[in-house]
Amino acid sequence: MLKTESPSSSHPELDKYALPELISCFIEDQTDAVNAVRLAAPQLARAVAEALPRIQAGGRLIYVGAGTSGRLGVLDSVELHPTFSWPHQRALALLAGGPSAMFVAVEGAEDDEPQGALDLRALQPTANDVVLLLAASGATPYVLGALREARLAGALTLGFANNPHAPVAEQADIGITLDTGPEVISGSTRLKAGSAQKMALNTFSSALMVKLNKVYGNLMVDLKASNAKLVRRALAMTMQAGAADEASARAMLEACGNHVKLAVVALRLQLPVEQARIALEQADGNVRQALAEGKASSLA
Repeated sequence: MLKTESPSSSHPELDKYALPELISCFIEDQTDAVNAVRLAAPQLARAVAEALPRIQAGGRLIYVGAGTSGRLGVLDSVELHPTFSWPHQRALALLAGGPSAMFVAVEGAEDDEPQGALDLRALQPTANDVVLLLAASGATPYVLGALREARLAGALTLGFANNPHAPVAEQADIGITLDTGPEVISGSTRLKAGSAQKMALNTFSSALMVKLNKVYGNLMVDLKASNAKLVRRALAMTMQAGAADEASARAMLEACGNHVKLAVVALRLQLPVEQARIALEQADGNVRQALAEGKASSLA
């Protein structure tokens, strides 16, 4: 029996617990998720290192999964755009059963290995693409079909599983095993197995975006200010990183089309917007490098 499917020996009478004890049990069990991701840190670092040159060369992130794992992949792909202005067409997600399975379970879809291959093939994967294959069991047929197709295309494959020696991890270029063990509710991998997958995906994609110069210090200066909350956040970050008062930051942001990175460079170097844009482009979007080179140029 898979470890994720095994009954928890710690809580055989879970249904008898008083409510405070029941809540504490669920919360405490999540520490296993944190520990599992911590142990997978070397594999996650390797995954980012190998994905980076492919993404810099124009590759895409393609998430593949079924059920909870697939929905977590969709979530990570969708959130990259508002957080880092990552293009929608370069963060794609395949969910067994199609888009409607995000809201209603499509029974049997995860067992269709040929469909996984067909869905991946329809995206015309290339050697620069990075395919993230998500399966708590590690043996979901739909995901394994997509894995096979991704390898045929020469894409970098990252296999995420919650059981040791799982096919999706062993057959991928880089296997990331999140060994969370038995669930409090036996077999319900939407619990700590899902939490571990969410943390691992957050860690991978966020680290990748940092290395793609989407962050300055610890500020997400490449966000897409697409709603009132994010507009306020953009203003606060521009004031902080640009060392500017609110009025100056607001005016510069407006001139820069709400592009925080550009506004920060323009404010800090006291440059017109177009010159700041050139400085940022020459630094490959790296705010710190653009500021250093700009200051060095002004001192020369």
